[in-house]
Amino acid sequence: MKTNIEKYFIFVPSFLLAMAVLLLVWKVERGRQLQAMRQLTAFADRHYYALWTADSTRICITKTREEAFRLIETDSARLAEELLLAREEQADLHYYLHSHGVQDEGFDMIAAYSQKMDARVDSLAFVGLATDSIRRGAKFRISHEVSYLSSKKPPLPANVRADSTGIYTGEMDKRRRAHGHGRHEQPSGAYYEGQWKDGLRHGFGFAIAPGQPLQAGEWENGVFKGERVNYHSDRIYGIDISKYQHIRGKKKYPIYWNRLRISHLGTLSKKNVSGVVDYPVSFAFIKSTEGSSVKNPYYAADYRAARRRGIPVGTYHFFSVKSTATSQAHYFISNTYFHSGDLPPVLDVEPTRRQIEDMGGATELFKRIRTWMNIVEQRAGVKPILYVNQSFVNRYLSQAPDIKRNYRVWIARYGEYKPDVKLAFWQLCPDGRVSGITGEVDINVFNGYRDKFEEFLQNNCIK
Repeated sequence: MKTNIEKYFIFVPSFLLAMAVLLLVWKVERGRQLQAMRQLTAFADRHYYALWTADSTRICITKTREEAFRLIETDSARLAEELLLAREEQADLHYYLHSHGVQDEGFDMIAAYSQKMDARVDSLAFVGLATDSIRRGAKFRISHEVSYLSSKKPPLPANVRADSTGIYTGEMDKRRRAHGHGRHEQPSGAYYEGQWKDGLRHGFGFAIAPGQPLQAGEWENGVFKGERVNYHSDRIYGIDISKYQHIRGKKKYPIYWNRLRISHLGTLSKKNVSGVVDYPVSFAFIKSTEGSSVKNPYYAADYRAARRRGIPVGTYHFFSVKSTATSQAHYFISNTYFHSGDLPPVLDVEPTRRQIEDMGGATELFKRIRTWMNIVEQRAGVKPILYVNQSFVNRYLSQAPDIKRNYRVWIARYGEYKPDVKLAFWQLCPDGRVSGITGEVDINVFNGYRDKFEEFLQNNCIK
């Protein structure tokens, strides 16, 4: 039996331990509240202030700290929407930087803006956490208030012009029109930075806005034309072939795989080419099947030859509207190699508008595409790539956002500008020339440079 003194000495350490635990919990909770308060304070300082238009009209009244807190607390839905849109812009910028390099015009400019967007997303996310903390009943003490009581229009620097469309900062002509390099920020969050001429976007620049895709490339008199690609030896080029690289009329020709070099990028469109076109073939896609009854008789020999030369090789199927997607998928699987290191299989979809209408419309077409993709993915172990042309993208692809989101796209576009969707490869011409192959050849380019191509091979090829 313990004496009263023994019980006392046992009770004291237990009491102290309990108090220490409570103190630790209080410090953790207090630290969380202080962090939330700091983020709210930063948000209020940044977002709640007096704004002026060119005619000195006040747009937003000065707010006290308490008013700012109440506004944030009651406006959480708007903040969540703003964060969602900011993350979409952030993803667009990251995609651009992932597929471009310092050798591309404007890369550093876009990279700098991307860093600002990253900071903005982090800030909005912190504010969201702080708002959640307020809704859970956390208490904050307002340590100070910020007021902006000036009744005069703040003076603008010489290189800044404000009007009803927003704020322009940069070079101007004598009439104070944007001319040269500058940036324009609108109240809606829309942003443009790049070259101007006579007050209009002209030359290289990029524009981004909430809910709108990034537009980076060439502008002409205020209109976005697209990204004009500079072709040079740093890019990753490849070919796609079928039996038609072996047969011309009644004559048959071999492919000399040990001699392959890309020597011409076609004549269907204007291209910016730096230096001499003499590029290695860094990848090859070979047609295996079409529909559920047509085979490429040269597939097996070309496939083995490409692998012997160490060229990453993939296989494609030409989709037919005359047989079921299930039968076509199984026919492709039965007549195709799936070896470790191979590029993802490809579904080549090129139906005419009349064919799509006759089969029941785009909804039915995409249903069949999904069926083929799912069956082949189960066999290959990797997601197939969808090959389509630019007109198909413009007319139909938006009707299948899941396909656009879940599968990599390979686009045939022969114009002078790069395809304006996220893609893995694009076919830049059907009339290129390759040493070692008789006749015209489809030339393709990977959407990225050597480091990203190696990353693609590591993460997306058949295991």
